[in-house]
Amino acid sequence: MEAATEARRGRVTRRRRPAWLAALAPLVVLGLAIGLFVALDAPGLDRIGVPEEELAVERAVLNPGEIELHVRNDGADPVEVRQVIVNDGYVSFDQSEEKIGRLGGAEIDVQYPWIEGQAYELALLTATGATIDHSIEAAVETPDADLGFYGLMALIGLYVGVIPVAIGMLWLPWVRSADARWMRFLLAFTVGLLAFLGIDALLEGTELAGTGPESLGGAALVWLGAAGAYLALTAVDGWLTRRRERLDPDQGSAAEGAAGRGLGYRAAFLVALGIGLHNLGEGLAIGSAYAIGSLALGAALVVGFALHNTTEGLAIVAPVARGGRASLRRLALLGLLAGAPAVLGAWIGASAFDPSLAALMFGIGAGAIAQVIVQIAPAVRDEAGRLLHPLAAGGLLAGIVVMYATGLLVSV
Repeated sequence: MEAATEARRGRVTRRRRPAWLAALAPLVVLGLAIGLFVALDAPGLDRIGVPEEELAVERAVLNPGEIELHVRNDGADPVEVRQVIVNDGYVSFDQSEEKIGRLGGAEIDVQYPWIEGQAYELALLTATGATIDHSIEAAVETPDADLGFYGLMALIGLYVGVIPVAIGMLWLPWVRSADARWMRFLLAFTVGLLAFLGIDALLEGTELAGTGPESLGGAALVWLGAAGAYLALTAVDGWLTRRRERLDPDQGSAAEGAAGRGLGYRAAFLVALGIGLHNLGEGLAIGSAYAIGSLALGAALVVGFALHNTTEGLAIVAPVARGGRASLRRLALLGLLAGAPAVLGAWIGASAFDPSLAALMFGIGAGAIAQVIVQIAPAVRDEAGRLLHPLAAGGLLAGIVVMYATGLLVSV
């Protein structure tokens, strides 16, 4: 009897052992193996050949009589900078790190009396004789990050993000008066706008990734951000849908019909979120361009952005047009969600721009926009269930053409 009781206790103890311990065991063994490999200095894997030294110049800060380069090791081997050449002449310099390890960063302060508006070619000569080139197309002093500077960046963000989106949301009364057919046209128009923004985000992110260190992922960061944002928003949307159906099954099933799916404040929130993430990347580009003096601030730029981003406000209000009386507070929050990230992006871009971070943010914006398109697309179907009926095709084409035409005015 006692033996049977002890056996039962043993079985209960085994059942209570957490299952994750079995999953942890291979990781512990792997850690021990790597630790032993490192402790023995990688036996049998001695280096053969010359180290490959690679550096990526992430940012150049110009102060009077000085060019400050922010660099990152983009290769597998440590890098030592031995000489700096500016326009074919050797110059004196100081650096924060004598030897830059893999993925490590350093600042190289080059003493050089640069002249505003002139172009400069810089070359960093490493210990192995490799050269890392960097061009400054038009030298201009980097602005100090003081209160006035951040105020100017906030003003630019308001001009190109918040105000145009708010103006576009004033189309809500007109959208409410449209009949069902033209409502589907407007939703297809919204999908066209978002599709253009998504493609634009992928292209801009890929271009920025090419200027940053490849060791941090390069263009893969854009696609990683896009996939991660799409999957995350899909999971959140599924969770919200299940939660609403548990609270009120009848209301949930009625609201999630094929024709109405994607409409309402939930879809408007996702649209505003996707646009906001895109505007964050847009603000990064504007801020960084301002910091290096390649952004011509003027009325033409502001007008161009106003035309380009006003249509984003229409994309936000289109899903809520059939949802009854709209709350002014909710609409204001949606507008801020879509436009205010341009302010944050301008701050980051002008003071601490990082091409890898910018590429990732553009990818996240593209992924969010793709998920929003999936949400809205079912509401575009006509009575026959067709997704690409004539009005929908016309709306898609109109949205793409409008964004392309207005985008020609805002090249940074």
